Amino acid sequence: MKALEHVFVTLKSHKDRSSVSLVCKDWYEAERKSRTHVFIGNCYSVSPEIVIKRFPNIKSVTLKGKPRFSDFNLVPPNWGADIHLWLVAFASAYPFLEELRLKRMVVTDESLELLVQSFPNFKALSLVSCEGFSTDGLELLATHCKNLTELDIQENSFEDLEGSWLSYFPESFTSLEVLNFANTQSEVSFAALEQLVARCKSLKVLKVNKCVTLEQLQSLLVQAPQLTELGTGLFSGDLTAQQHTELTDAFDNCRNLQALSGLWDAASIYLPLLYPACANLSFLNLTDAALQSEDLANLLPNCPHLRRLWVVDTVEDEGLEAVGSTCPLLEELRVFPSDPFDEDGILGGGGGVTEAGFVAVSRGCHYLTNEPMDEGFEAVVKTCTKLRRLSVSGLLTDLAFEYIGKYAKNLETLSVAFAGSSDRGMQCVLEGCPKLRKLEIRDCPFGDAALLSGLEKYESMRSLWMSACNVTMTACRLLAKEKPRLNVEVINEEENDDTQAEKVYVYRSVAGPRRDAPSFVITL
Repeated sequence: MKALEHVFVTLKSHKDRSSVSLVCKDWYEAERKSRTHVFIGNCYSVSPEIVIKRFPNIKSVTLKGKPRFSDFNLVPPNWGADIHLWLVAFASAYPFLEELRLKRMVVTDESLELLVQSFPNFKALSLVSCEGFSTDGLELLATHCKNLTELDIQENSFEDLEGSWLSYFPESFTSLEVLNFANTQSEVSFAALEQLVARCKSLKVLKVNKCVTLEQLQSLLVQAPQLTELGTGLFSGDLTAQQHTELTDAFDNCRNLQALSGLWDAASIYLPLLYPACANLSFLNLTDAALQSEDLANLLPNCPHLRRLWVVDTVEDEGLEAVGSTCPLLEELRVFPSDPFDEDGILGGGGGVTEAGFVAVSRGCHYLTNEPMDEGFEAVVKTCTKLRRLSVSGLLTDLAFEYIGKYAKNLETLSVAFAGSSDRGMQCVLEGCPKLRKLEIRDCPFGDAALLSGLEKYESMRSLWMSACNVTMTACRLLAKEKPRLNVEVINEEENDDTQAEKVYVYRSVAGPRRDAPSFVITL
């Protein structure tokens, strides 16, 4: 048994581990005892007690909470996904816990206090799109986590009481390897930040917020030329000739960069400063830069090894054409809307596609023509046979979903908004995409027939979200009756209509209905 456990330690893939655990009882036992990391894609799909019973030696936990459409304010406040009960259970079962990575969870200062008190060897905390805490909680982490190597707080909604939390790291603290506070709003103590960066010689990832100026960025880069990932602060302003030269030299020395982001309010005049540092970039995130097509076209030739690119739709068709002509190794392209809450935006859906398909979209189906983009998305799904994630919105008829069902055989996640003609569209996807795990739909003309067409599919998926569609409570009740192992939750914020299902969230669970559902969530 011990020999098997040593072998299984080398297995890093969750899928591989799940497969070997099904071979026989000995392999099941060896896998459960050798596993040190667990990924839970839905905090309500399982309970802490079940996780602890199954895996006794966990050191790292990744846990996701709210549905992704909460990023668009479609999930009401106080919906749930609080981390606290999980931490209470982990405190007694996993005192050796070292890493916690949370997404769309509620994390309070009380929970952070419990964390620093319960796990003396804690090393890494990543909070993405979380809420509920304040800078007081960050001060606790800085003060008490002596072995911290990673603090990643991005895109969170928290109370920023003051900007001095970085100064709570002791002067003897030198272990930090990852620091990301890119999306915090207030100024931090730059003196404390500069000293921290200078002390932590193993720092590889540094992402600062837009309050950090170009002049301050130069000082940080001088202290940490070894960075592999950089998120700049504000990338505009007035620099003297000497400051310009010093910043040029600083970027010229950052030859190890593999990922670059930030560039808030990027001024065209300063973009050439980046060119020497782009030689080894594999990931370029320009979602905070909102570059124009000409700026993107000038930047991309300096990134010959680029594999992932995120841009805003301000680059327009010309920018996408530049992507196609200068990024031969590109594997992922995401185009985000400059206004994500604009229901009229057509290019707002960013999909994981290669350049060949997306250039076909930009050339053949220009959104200003007001014609359906069905043929464009046919080109995407036919050309990109390895496509795993796709977001679509706007002028799409059922024909586009027929193409998706016919060609997107590796599709795992599909997000749909303001698209489709009838139930047939959703039916084509459910019938034709064998690897589909997450289906997210908003403001589409899909109704009961579409929902019920997935009766045999939902138990093999992680989740289904439908909001502002034509689904009734009757269909939801039928789904819940036919598939008792699914949690079918209906969110109805409008009390005057008990026939329509305003928002429907369906997911598989081995823990049964959740016990913390608020009054506006009806579990069928």
